[in-house]
Amino acid sequence: MRDRHEIDSRGVLELRINMDQINACTREQFIAWLGTIFEHSPWVAASASAARPFASVEALHDAMMNVVRESRVETIIDLFRAHPDLGTRLSVAEYSAIEQQGAGLDQLTTDEYELFLGLNQTYVKSFGFPFIFAVRGKKKEDILAAMEARLWHSAAEEIEQALREIEKISGFRLRDLIME
Repeated sequence: MRDRHEIDSRGVLELRINMDQINACTREQFIAWLGTIFEHSPWVAASASAARPFASVEALHDAMMNVVRESRVETIIDLFRAHPDLGTRLSVAEYSAIEQQGAGLDQLTTDEYELFLGLNQTYVKSFGFPFIFAVRGKKKEDILAAMEARLWHSAAEEIEQALREIEKISGFRLRDLIME
C-alpha cells in the first residue's frame, strides 16, 4: 500500500486506502491520511478519528462535518480563513491547486484576474473570510456569478453557504481518496 498522494488521469488526488485501513490505522496515520481534507485544518481529522469505525465514506464524511458544525463559531471562521482566494496567483494547497486548475482559474487573463481579485477583496471585507465555493465541475463564469450573487447575502446566510460549500469540497476529496 502506498502512503502518499498521487494524481490520477482526471487530475484528482488519490490516496490508495480503503475503509478497512481507515478504521484500523493509528490516530496519527488517520490524521496523516485525512488531515488535508479540510483546508489546512488537520484538527477536523484528529477529532473525527475517535468516532471510528466508520461503515462508509459517507459515515466518515458525516462525522467530520459534525466536528466542524459542533465547533465554536471562531473555530469555524478560522477554518473558512484557511481557504485560499479563488483565482489567486499565490501558492495554494495541493488539493486547492488541482481544483482551481480544473475550473480554469490558473489561466485567467489579466482582466479576469483583476476582477477575481476585486471581488475576493470585497467579499473578505464584507464577511471576514475568503469566498468558498466547490469549483469541481464549474467554469470561471459560474464562479464569478456565484461570487457576485453571494455578496448580497447576510453574514448568517453566508456562513451557512460557506459550510455547505466546505461540505461539498470535503465530500469530493474523501470520495477521491478512499476506495470502497
